[in-house]
Amino acid sequence: MVKTSLLIMAVLTVLVAMGLRWREERVPLVKAAQRPGWIAAQKAKANRWVTAAAISAIGTTVILGGLHWLKLLQG
Repeated sequence: MVKTSLLIMAVLTVLVAMGLRWREERVPLVKAAQRPGWIAAQKAKANRWVTAAAISAIGTTVILGGLHWLKLLQG
């Protein structure tokens, strides 16, 4: 079960990070004329991955918790 949860979390992290990146590109918060520096870009990238990991941890908990409760309710 541990391997399954790690796999689910890794896949969800990548998918959420891709979604967050798509959203950042679609709705830019910084004007096109003001390009952030290298350090600011790396901070934004790290922030995106940490956010994706947090969202996927919650998602994994909800998915596996729901499956656990379904198994308990079925007997």
